[in-house]
Amino acid sequence: MQEAVAITTAIQEEIFSEIGIDPQLGLACLGKINMTYESDRDLMIRFYEFVAKEEMACEEAELGPERFAERLRMQQNLQEQQLEMLKYMRSFHMDDQSAILEKIHQQSNKANFETGASVLTVEQMQDVVRRRVSPLFQPR
Repeated sequence: MQEAVAITTAIQEEIFSEIGIDPQLGLACLGKINMTYESDRDLMIRFYEFVAKEEMACEEAELGPERFAERLRMQQNLQEQQLEMLKYMRSFHMDDQSAILEKIHQQSNKANFETGASVLTVEQMQDVVRRRVSPLFQPR
């Protein structure tokens, strides 16, 4: 990944040079965009779209076409699981939804934010709700 970041940085420096901006100044300014323009919602959305595309290009360069395509399939599968989980969560009361989201947060932290930790099964969500409703509930 560091190699991809170095390549991206070199490309950014080259672009800044081509348009007449000192590369070091340009890179420093890129780092300040979030703080300076945080109240400009449209600009920030476009900026983060750009950043996401840049990250995808770096990842594709690092992984190669086949591994990158597999990575995209895995991400799409995870997003589909998350969407189904969220749809199911809507059937619960708001307090229960908050408890489920807290469980996901704890699980993600514990797993050092591994991608699979952001999904709970139907059974796990029901278990969270049961524990919330009955604090004396003790799983086997």
